[in-house]
Amino acid sequence: MQKPRSKFYLGVATLAAVLISAAATLAQNTKAPIKIEVDLREAPRRIFHARLDIPTAAGPLTLVYPQWIPGEHGPTGPIADLAGLKFTAAGKPLPWRRDDVDMYAFHCQVPAGASSLEVTLDYLSPVSTGSFSASPAATAQLAVLNWNLVVLYPQGSKTDELTYSASLRLPTGWKFGTALEAAKESADEIAFRPVSLTTLVDSPVIAGAYFRAIPLSSSEAPLHLLDLAGDSAAAVAISPELVAHFKQLVAEAGALFGARHYRHYDFLLSLSDYVQPFGLEHHQSSDNRSPERALLDPDRYALFAGLLPHEFVHSWNGKFRRPAGLATPDYQQPMRGDLLWVYEGLTQYLGYLLTARSGLRTPDAQREYLAWVGAYLDHWPGRTWRPLEDTAVAAQILYGTRGEAWTSWRRSTDFYDESLLIWLEADTIIRRESQGRRSLDDFCRRFHGGQSGAPAVVPYIFDDVVAAMNEVAAYDWRGFFTARLNSTSPHAPLGGLEGSGWRLVYTDTLNEHLRSMERVSKLTDVRFSIGVIVKNEKDDKDDGAILDVIPGTPAALAGIGAGMKLLAINGRKWSPDVLRDALRAAKGSSGPIELRVENAEHYQTYRLDYHDGERYPHLVRDAARTDLLDQILRPRASSSSSAGGPANRASGKSE
Repeated sequence: MQKPRSKFYLGVATLAAVLISAAATLAQNTKAPIKIEVDLREAPRRIFHARLDIPTAAGPLTLVYPQWIPGEHGPTGPIADLAGLKFTAAGKPLPWRRDDVDMYAFHCQVPAGASSLEVTLDYLSPVSTGSFSASPAATAQLAVLNWNLVVLYPQGSKTDELTYSASLRLPTGWKFGTALEAAKESADEIAFRPVSLTTLVDSPVIAGAYFRAIPLSSSEAPLHLLDLAGDSAAAVAISPELVAHFKQLVAEAGALFGARHYRHYDFLLSLSDYVQPFGLEHHQSSDNRSPERALLDPDRYALFAGLLPHEFVHSWNGKFRRPAGLATPDYQQPMRGDLLWVYEGLTQYLGYLLTARSGLRTPDAQREYLAWVGAYLDHWPGRTWRPLEDTAVAAQILYGTRGEAWTSWRRSTDFYDESLLIWLEADTIIRRESQGRRSLDDFCRRFHGGQSGAPAVVPYIFDDVVAAMNEVAAYDWRGFFTARLNSTSPHAPLGGLEGSGWRLVYTDTLNEHLRSMERVSKLTDVRFSIGVIVKNEKDDKDDGAILDVIPGTPAALAGIGAGMKLLAINGRKWSPDVLRDALRAAKGSSGPIELRVENAEHYQTYRLDYHDGERYPHLVRDAARTDLLDQILRPRASSSSSAGGPANRASGKSE
């Protein structure tokens, strides 16, 4: 488990240094850009080399390493992986000192006569653990460069006001993709056009030996590229059918929002089993990481399908329209996440819509996914003490949790999935109140649309969301959202499911989304019956490990806890089939289910009073209501409306 980092406040002496450093920064802003050269030729060894040339004046100077990373919603800058730090001025090495309160700040004294400071450093990419951009970012065949990993900047500077001129070296034969514009390319180096530090950090680079850049749009609108880097040629061998769905995604997003707030857009997708799966949004691109066979294996694809739509939506909802508490002037200011139920939660809902509208998942698959979300949250006892809004406020803590143990009682970053349910309900209310004339699509065009053009940030507060919703359909939206954000009801907000013409039910047929999760994650999930999730990895020492136990379920009431190990069921060695056979046999039976469990080298048999058989969630139609869910998931754009620009932009090879 990653330990949460504390917030630090500068003392008087440090504050003085900040003021002096800010003065030096002001002088820097009138001079040449800061130069940064990054060398990824040793990326297969997981070492990124960087050199910065920072124009400055003589005197004290404080440089800082980015701490609060946009999109990561916490102080996640991986300062512990910074190594080899050296300062040089006027040809002579300079001593530096880390601030003893702010671990991300480095002080030095620039000598008289020096007009610039040279900084060299290495970033050591983790091998197996980390979160977001601090997770493993390189393999033998690919690398993902997030510039915040290798950059320093003068303390007190606004990142919009600092200009960086960046260049990059890659291993021989590697190709790359990025939203940055290349000014000059050679066999040895790529030089990018100067940009603000904000834009640089917002523009990651993906590179690899197995690389493809696929145009997703035609000639009459902004260029969209799908940039693939994988650990094998097979990984990037995307099918024409899937490319067509991604083209439709571009079209459907345009139809939903009515405007594009970027000059061009790159979907960066790394495909490797040695980088941690996640997605991170940027204004003109997204950093998407998935298993090597995510485009090839049906179950891996089923879990992957919604990733790119979610991150694409963030270009409008999160990057263009951004909560005021997340629109900070630099990377050292704490961010406030109270509106993450809009930033991430609305994006979760809109990504869900676009995944269906683009054909990346079928309507049937989307209903199975929605049933899974509604069911697991409806069996989430942590809701009884922790309101949804607190999961948003405490996001920086919850992102750092590790493992499954007691997640249902602790709660996690529930502002994603629970907000999906809330925004689905809001969509059904708009449709009902307007007699079908309007929907949440109209809110998106009002709130996120406007004039197409270059990236911009328009902050908002809760009142702005309420006002825009009322412009679409008059309703007590303030009360609606407030009640759901502050609820400690034991049950999830399922009004949207019911309002859309469907009901959540449980049968003995395995949910298809859950089936894919079980196979890919190597677990057996019977939380909806006896209340346990078990590691299922034959011949592995952790096989049978009880990952979580849902409080209030038969397993919990019998005394079983997370961290124990399941050995046998009813006297027979544990396996998924033996467990499910026991559940089926218990239906209508009067006898208990006996689980033999190890707890830190102690053994005990627990008897579970359970007689309802297997239970898995599904949606069934409510014939008394209109099928609004079908209307919500229906495509809006024709496939021919997926438009873009010429496919020969210098920042990547196209095919």
